[in-house]
Amino acid sequence: MPRSTTRGQNWTHEQLKLAFHLYCQLPFGKLHKANPEIVELAKLIGRTPSALAMKLVNFASLDPVIIDSGRTGLRGASAADRAIWSEFHNAWESLALECADLKERLRERLQMPARTDEDEEQFELPETFEGETRVALREYRIKQGFFRRAVLSTYNNRCCMSGLAEKRLLVASHIVPWSVDKANRLNPANGLSLSAIHDRAFDKGLITVLPDFTIGVSPALSKYKTNDVVAALFELHGRPIALPKRFRPSESLLRFHNERIFVRR
Repeated sequence: MPRSTTRGQNWTHEQLKLAFHLYCQLPFGKLHKANPEIVELAKLIGRTPSALAMKLVNFASLDPVIIDSGRTGLRGASAADRAIWSEFHNAWESLALECADLKERLRERLQMPARTDEDEEQFELPETFEGETRVALREYRIKQGFFRRAVLSTYNNRCCMSGLAEKRLLVASHIVPWSVDKANRLNPANGLSLSAIHDRAFDKGLITVLPDFTIGVSPALSKYKTNDVVAALFELHGRPIALPKRFRPSESLLRFHNERIFVRR
Protein backbone atom coordinates (compact mmCIF):
# COMPACT_ATOMS: atom_id res chain seq x y z
CA MET A 1 0.00 0.00 0.00
CA PRO A 2 1.27 3.54 -0.70
CA ARG A 3 2.68 5.35 2.29
CA SER A 4 1.08 8.49 3.60
CA THR A 5 2.75 11.73 2.63
CA THR A 6 5.45 13.04 4.95
CA ARG A 7 4.22 16.62 5.01
CA GLY A 8 6.10 18.74 7.54
CA GLN A 9 8.86 16.17 8.06
CA ASN A 10 12.47 16.66 7.07
CA TRP A 11 13.52 15.20 3.76
CA THR A 12 15.54 11.99 4.05
CA HIS A 13 18.82 11.45 2.25
CA GLU A 14 17.16 8.96 -0.12
CA GLN A 15 14.32 11.36 -0.93
CA LEU A 16 16.76 14.15 -1.71
CA LYS A 17 18.92 11.86 -3.81
CA LEU A 18 15.94 10.78 -5.92
CA ALA A 19 14.80 14.39 -6.25
CA PHE A 20 18.23 15.52 -7.48
CA HIS A 21 18.34 12.57 -9.88
CA LEU A 22 15.05 13.72 -11.40
CA TYR A 23 16.13 17.37 -11.43
CA CYS A 24 19.09 16.44 -13.63
CA GLN A 25 16.80 14.86 -16.23
CA LEU A 26 13.95 17.37 -16.56
CA PRO A 27 14.02 20.56 -18.63
CA PHE A 28 14.05 23.65 -16.42
CA GLY A 29 10.62 24.68 -17.71
CA LYS A 30 9.02 21.41 -16.57
CA LEU A 31 9.73 21.61 -12.85
CA HIS A 32 6.05 21.90 -11.92
CA LYS A 33 3.60 19.80 -9.92
CA ALA A 34 1.56 18.68 -12.94
CA ASN A 35 4.53 16.98 -14.62
CA PRO A 36 3.71 13.21 -14.66
CA GLU A 37 7.26 12.29 -13.67
CA ILE A 38 7.06 14.58 -10.65
CA VAL A 39 3.66 13.13 -9.74
CA GLU A 40 5.03 9.58 -9.96
CA LEU A 41 8.17 10.23 -7.93
CA ALA A 42 6.20 12.16 -5.31
CA LYS A 43 4.01 9.10 -4.80
CA LEU A 44 7.04 6.83 -4.54
CA ILE A 45 8.74 8.91 -1.85
CA GLY A 46 5.61 9.92 0.07
CA ARG A 47 5.69 13.62 -0.76
CA THR A 48 3.15 15.83 -2.50
CA PRO A 49 3.82 16.83 -6.12
CA SER A 50 3.89 20.47 -4.99
CA ALA A 51 6.55 19.76 -2.36
CA LEU A 52 8.67 17.80 -4.82
CA ALA A 53 8.36 20.47 -7.51
CA MET A 54 9.47 23.09 -4.98
CA LYS A 55 12.45 20.93 -4.01
CA LEU A 56 13.49 20.68 -7.66
CA VAL A 57 13.34 24.44 -8.05
CA ASN A 58 15.42 24.75 -4.88
CA PHE A 59 18.05 22.58 -6.52
CA ALA A 60 17.90 24.95 -9.49
CA SER A 61 18.79 27.79 -7.14
CA LEU A 62 22.16 26.04 -6.60
CA ASP A 63 22.92 25.59 -10.29
CA PRO A 64 25.68 28.04 -11.38
CA VAL A 65 24.50 28.17 -15.01
CA ILE A 66 20.94 28.94 -13.99
CA ILE A 67 22.11 31.56 -11.50
CA ASP A 68 24.28 33.23 -14.18
CA SER A 69 21.31 33.35 -16.54
CA GLY A 70 19.11 35.14 -14.01
CA ARG A 71 16.72 32.18 -13.55
CA THR A 72 17.35 32.04 -9.83
CA GLY A 73 14.74 29.56 -8.56
CA LEU A 74 13.21 29.94 -5.12
CA ARG A 75 16.44 30.54 -3.18
CA GLY A 76 15.15 28.15 -0.53
CA ALA A 77 17.83 25.46 -0.71
CA SER A 78 18.63 23.88 2.65
CA ALA A 79 21.96 22.66 3.98
CA ALA A 80 20.82 19.12 3.13
CA ASP A 81 20.07 20.18 -0.46
CA ARG A 82 23.57 21.64 -0.74
CA ALA A 83 25.08 18.47 0.69
CA ILE A 84 23.30 16.31 -1.92
CA TRP A 85 24.41 18.69 -4.68
CA SER A 86 28.03 18.42 -3.52
CA GLU A 87 27.87 14.66 -2.99
CA PHE A 88 26.60 13.71 -6.43
CA HIS A 89 27.62 16.56 -8.68
CA ASN A 90 30.85 14.70 -9.43
CA ALA A 91 29.59 11.15 -8.78
CA TRP A 92 27.21 10.71 -11.69
CA GLU A 93 27.61 6.95 -12.01
CA SER A 94 26.72 6.36 -8.38
CA LEU A 95 23.73 8.68 -8.71
CA ALA A 96 22.36 6.88 -11.78
CA LEU A 97 22.80 3.34 -10.46
CA GLU A 98 21.76 3.95 -6.87
CA CYS A 99 18.61 5.82 -7.87
CA ALA A 100 17.60 3.18 -10.41
CA ASP A 101 17.86 0.48 -7.74
CA LEU A 102 16.10 2.61 -5.14
CA LYS A 103 13.17 3.39 -7.44
CA GLU A 104 12.84 -0.27 -8.33
CA ARG A 105 12.62 -1.25 -4.65
CA LEU A 106 10.08 1.48 -3.93
CA ARG A 107 7.89 0.40 -6.85
CA GLU A 108 7.96 -3.19 -5.63
CA ARG A 109 7.08 -2.13 -2.09
CA LEU A 110 4.18 0.04 -3.26
CA GLN A 111 3.17 -2.38 -6.03
CA MET A 112 3.53 0.37 -8.62
CA PRO A 113 4.36 -0.63 -12.21
CA ALA A 114 7.36 0.98 -13.85
CA ARG A 115 6.48 4.07 -15.85
CA THR A 116 6.78 3.59 -19.60
CA ASP A 117 9.64 5.67 -20.93
CA GLU A 118 8.79 7.02 -24.36
CA ASP A 119 12.48 7.80 -24.87
CA GLU A 120 13.64 4.24 -24.22
CA GLU A 121 15.99 2.96 -26.89
CA GLN A 122 18.41 0.14 -27.50
CA PHE A 123 21.84 1.66 -26.98
CA GLU A 124 24.68 0.48 -29.13
CA LEU A 125 27.03 -1.48 -26.90
CA PRO A 126 30.75 -0.76 -27.08
CA GLU A 127 33.02 -3.54 -28.35
CA THR A 128 34.44 -3.99 -24.85
CA PHE A 129 31.02 -5.27 -23.69
CA GLU A 130 31.22 -8.48 -25.72
CA GLY A 131 30.37 -11.40 -23.43
CA GLU A 132 29.37 -9.22 -20.48
CA THR A 133 26.78 -10.37 -17.97
CA ARG A 134 23.13 -9.35 -17.87
CA VAL A 135 23.89 -7.20 -14.81
CA ALA A 136 26.61 -5.34 -16.68
CA LEU A 137 24.33 -4.74 -19.65
CA ARG A 138 21.55 -3.47 -17.36
CA GLU A 139 23.94 -1.05 -15.66
CA TYR A 140 25.21 0.18 -19.01
CA ARG A 141 21.69 0.96 -20.20
CA ILE A 142 20.84 2.70 -16.91
CA LYS A 143 23.93 4.88 -17.19
CA GLN A 144 23.45 5.66 -20.87
CA GLY A 145 19.77 6.41 -20.28
CA PHE A 146 20.61 8.87 -17.51
CA PHE A 147 23.27 10.58 -19.63
CA ARG A 148 20.96 10.90 -22.64
CA ARG A 149 18.09 12.38 -20.64
CA ALA A 150 20.34 14.74 -18.68
CA VAL A 151 22.07 16.07 -21.79
CA LEU A 152 19.03 16.38 -24.07
CA SER A 153 16.86 17.98 -21.40
CA THR A 154 19.40 20.69 -20.64
CA TYR A 155 19.38 21.66 -24.34
CA ASN A 156 15.55 21.56 -24.37
CA ASN A 157 15.70 18.56 -26.70
CA ARG A 158 17.29 20.50 -29.56
CA CYS A 159 20.51 20.06 -31.50
CA CYS A 160 22.86 22.75 -30.20
CA MET A 161 24.28 23.30 -33.70
CA SER A 162 21.35 23.00 -36.12
CA GLY A 163 18.41 23.66 -33.82
CA LEU A 164 16.72 20.40 -34.89
CA ALA A 165 14.00 19.60 -32.33
CA GLU A 166 13.04 16.06 -33.37
CA LYS A 167 14.05 14.04 -30.32
CA ARG A 168 14.17 10.76 -32.23
CA LEU A 169 17.00 12.20 -34.35
CA LEU A 170 19.03 13.55 -31.44
CA VAL A 171 22.06 11.99 -29.78
CA ALA A 172 23.63 12.77 -26.41
CA SER A 173 27.14 13.01 -27.79
CA HIS A 174 30.16 12.58 -25.53
CA ILE A 175 32.76 15.32 -25.90
CA VAL A 176 35.50 13.05 -24.59
CA PRO A 177 34.61 9.48 -25.64
CA TRP A 178 33.17 6.92 -23.22
CA SER A 179 36.25 4.70 -23.64
CA VAL A 180 38.74 7.49 -22.89
CA ASP A 181 37.51 9.18 -19.69
CA LYS A 182 35.77 6.93 -17.17
CA ALA A 183 35.35 9.69 -14.58
CA ASN A 184 33.32 11.85 -16.99
CA ARG A 185 31.29 9.16 -18.73
CA LEU A 186 28.01 10.33 -17.17
CA ASN A 187 28.94 13.94 -16.52
CA PRO A 188 26.34 16.05 -18.38
CA ALA A 189 29.06 18.68 -18.88
CA ASN A 190 30.76 16.07 -21.09
CA GLY A 191 27.78 16.03 -23.42
CA LEU A 192 26.32 17.90 -26.38
CA SER A 193 22.85 17.47 -27.83
CA LEU A 194 23.45 16.84 -31.52
CA SER A 195 21.52 15.56 -34.50
CA ALA A 196 22.64 12.17 -35.77
CA ILE A 197 24.70 13.70 -38.63
CA HIS A 198 26.37 16.28 -36.38
CA ASP A 199 27.07 13.59 -33.77
CA ARG A 200 28.80 11.41 -36.37
CA ALA A 201 30.88 14.31 -37.66
CA PHE A 202 31.81 15.33 -34.10
CA ASP A 203 32.69 11.75 -33.14
CA LYS A 204 35.02 11.48 -36.14
CA GLY A 205 36.64 14.86 -35.48
CA LEU A 206 35.26 16.50 -38.62
CA ILE A 207 33.64 19.22 -36.52
CA THR A 208 34.50 20.45 -33.05
CA VAL A 209 33.41 22.98 -30.44
CA LEU A 210 36.11 25.34 -29.22
CA PRO A 211 36.40 26.33 -25.55
CA ASP A 212 34.67 29.63 -26.43
CA PHE A 213 31.66 27.51 -27.57
CA THR A 214 32.07 28.30 -31.28
CA ILE A 215 31.99 25.59 -33.95
CA GLY A 216 34.98 24.54 -35.99
CA VAL A 217 34.75 22.54 -39.23
CA SER A 218 37.68 20.42 -40.42
CA PRO A 219 39.49 21.43 -43.65
CA ALA A 220 39.38 17.72 -44.47
CA LEU A 221 35.80 18.27 -45.65
CA SER A 222 36.74 21.03 -48.10
CA LYS A 223 36.83 18.74 -51.12
CA TYR A 224 33.17 17.87 -50.50
CA LYS A 225 31.92 21.45 -50.25
CA THR A 226 29.63 21.03 -53.22
CA ASN A 227 27.64 18.45 -51.27
CA ASP A 228 24.61 20.02 -49.61
CA VAL A 229 25.19 18.28 -46.26
CA VAL A 230 28.85 19.30 -46.09
CA ALA A 231 28.02 22.83 -47.26
CA ALA A 232 25.54 23.09 -44.37
CA LEU A 233 28.29 22.05 -41.96
CA PHE A 234 30.66 24.72 -43.31
CA GLU A 235 27.97 27.34 -42.79
CA LEU A 236 28.26 26.59 -39.06
CA HIS A 237 32.00 27.36 -38.94
CA GLY A 238 32.67 30.11 -36.40
CA ARG A 239 29.10 30.22 -35.12
CA PRO A 240 28.35 29.70 -31.42
CA ILE A 241 26.43 26.66 -30.28
CA ALA A 242 23.15 27.18 -28.44
CA LEU A 243 24.24 27.03 -24.82
CA PRO A 244 22.33 24.70 -22.49
CA LYS A 245 20.06 25.71 -19.65
CA ARG A 246 22.43 24.04 -17.17
CA PHE A 247 25.50 21.76 -17.20
CA ARG A 248 27.44 24.01 -19.56
CA PRO A 249 30.04 22.00 -21.56
CA SER A 250 33.36 21.76 -19.75
CA GLU A 251 35.97 23.97 -21.39
CA SER A 252 38.73 21.50 -20.52
CA LEU A 253 36.82 18.62 -22.13
CA LEU A 254 36.14 20.73 -25.23
CA ARG A 255 39.84 21.53 -25.38
CA PHE A 256 40.63 17.79 -25.31
CA HIS A 257 38.31 17.18 -28.28
CA ASN A 258 39.72 20.14 -30.18
CA GLU A 259 43.35 19.11 -29.59
CA ARG A 260 43.13 15.32 -29.66
CA ILE A 261 40.17 14.35 -31.87
CA PHE A 262 39.55 17.25 -34.28
CA VAL A 263 41.03 16.61 -37.75
CA ARG A 264 43.02 19.73 -38.62
CA ARG A 265 43.95 18.92 -42.21
